Amino acid sequence: MALWGVGLGFGLWMLATYAFPPRPSLSALVDQLQAEPAPAPILTTSSEGWALGVGKPFVNALSSLGLPGKGLRADLAVVGKNVDDHLAEKAVLALTGMLLPSLVHLVLAVADVGLGWPIPLVAGVLLAAGGFFLPDVHVRREAEQRRSTFRHALSAYLNLLRVLLAGGAGVDGALNVAVGVGKGWAFDQLRHALRTAKLTRTTPWSAFRRLGAELGVQPLTELAASVSLAGTEGARVRASLAAKAAALRTRELAFVEGEAQAATERMSVPVVVLCAGFLIFIGFPAVANVLGGL
Repeated sequence: MALWGVGLGFGLWMLATYAFPPRPSLSALVDQLQAEPAPAPILTTSSEGWALGVGKPFVNALSSLGLPGKGLRADLAVVGKNVDDHLAEKAVLALTGMLLPSLVHLVLAVADVGLGWPIPLVAGVLLAAGGFFLPDVHVRREAEQRRSTFRHALSAYLNLLRVLLAGGAGVDGALNVAVGVGKGWAFDQLRHALRTAKLTRTTPWSAFRRLGAELGVQPLTELAASVSLAGTEGARVRASLAAKAAALRTRELAFVEGEAQAATERMSVPVVVLCAGFLIFIGFPAVANVLGGL
C-alpha cells in the first residue's frame, strides 16, 4: 500500500506540474534580460522525434526538476541529441516499464494464472527505475566513445599540421588544408568549427577553444592556445604540436591497454563461477551422505 501511495502521489505531482508549470522569479527574468547573448554552440543537436510525440507532456515536469544535469547536457551535445528528446525518452521508458508488468499480470489473470499483486508491483517499480536511468547510461557511454574517437583523430590532425608548417605553409592555410584531408565525425566537427570562425569573423583558434570546451577534450584547448601563439606572436609551434601528438598517442594506447586488461578480468569471473559450481556439483553428494549419517 505504501508503494501504491508513493506512485499515486508522484503521478498526481507530475500532472499538477504539467497543468500549472512553475514560473521563474523576477530576479531570474531580470538577469536573463541583462545577460549578454552567448555565442551559438559549435556542436549541433538534432531531434529524433520518436519519443517526443508520446513523452512531450512530461518534458516540462522533468525540466523543472533540473534534469538533465550539467554533465549530462554536455554529453547530449557531444552525441548530438536534443535535451527534450532525451527527457521524453526517459519518461516513455519509465512509463513502459511501470505498466508492462501490470499488463502481463492482467493477461495471466484472464488465463487463470494468478501471481498476486506484489510481484507486478515490485517489478513495475524496478523496471520504471531502470527505464528512467537507461538513456543516461547510453548517452554517457556513447559520448565517451566519441571523445576517444576525437582524441585519436586529433592526434592525426596534429601530425598533418606539423608537416604542413614544416613545408612553409601559414597557420591559417595549414589549419584548413589539414582538416580537409581527414574523414569521419571528428574531422567534420573541426571543419564545422573553422567554418563557424569564418562566418562569425573570429579566429580559428578561438573556435577550436570553444569546441574543446563543448566536447570536454582538453588537448584541443591546448592546441588552440599553441596555434594562438603562432598566429598572434609568430611562435614556432612545430615541436609543441609533435609533442602533443605523441602524448595523445601514448594516452590512447594506455587507455586501450587498460580496457583490454579490464575485459580480461571480466572474462575470468564466469570461469571462476563455473569452477565453483562444478566443485559444488561434485562435492554435494559426499557432503549430503556425511551429514545424513550423523
